[in-house]
Amino acid sequence: MKLAVMQPYLFPYIGYFQLIHAVDLFLIYDDVAYIKQGYINRNNILSSNGTTRFTIPVPGASSNKLIADLTFSKDVKKALKSIEQSYSKAPYFKDVFPIIQRALEFDDRSIASVCQKSFKDIFSYLGIEKKFKKTSEFEYDRSAGARDRLIGLCHQFEADCYVNAPGGRKLYEKADFSAKGLDLKFIDSLSVEYPQYGSQFVPNLSIIDVLMNCSRDQVIEYMKRYELN
Repeated sequence: MKLAVMQPYLFPYIGYFQLIHAVDLFLIYDDVAYIKQGYINRNNILSSNGTTRFTIPVPGASSNKLIADLTFSKDVKKALKSIEQSYSKAPYFKDVFPIIQRALEFDDRSIASVCQKSFKDIFSYLGIEKKFKKTSEFEYDRSAGARDRLIGLCHQFEADCYVNAPGGRKLYEKADFSAKGLDLKFIDSLSVEYPQYGSQFVPNLSIIDVLMNCSRDQVIEYMKRYELN
């Protein structure tokens, strides 16, 4: 079984969804420190004025707090308005906008819950079943180092392969995982380009941009454009 672990991001770019697609179980890493100025509570979309950022406030946000201890504000009107104005004429707006609205207005305001809601609903829209768990909801050795925590999580869920983002090559060695009976793989995204507003393609925007401009079959095809090495 393949497993991946990643902090929750708000409607992240397609590479994040490729990581989810590549594994059998995706753990939302919410019992780690909140990252300010990152993509946990914001992302980029494309409007007639070019790249635009939308943000959901996180009251009391601090890098000294765990993600699991923070919540999204209920005030999502500005973000929804920005998304609606940017994509109201997009070919799949009527199908996709309700998914975004349901996630952003989800009753459980914890960061991980809102993000998990969006992940589940997007894969459901695509007809793909995926399994998610939050790391804050079960017991494991949180005092261990980063590498050993990941190895422990793999053992806990009887995974034999851990799939990491490309940046993990600077942090983890295959031999260390192999010594614990695990195969360490890194996901490498291949080129993804699709019809988009404007004359010059802008890569790595929020998954919202992909969903608004592409059919279900196209999105599924793009999600499969990766290699495990």
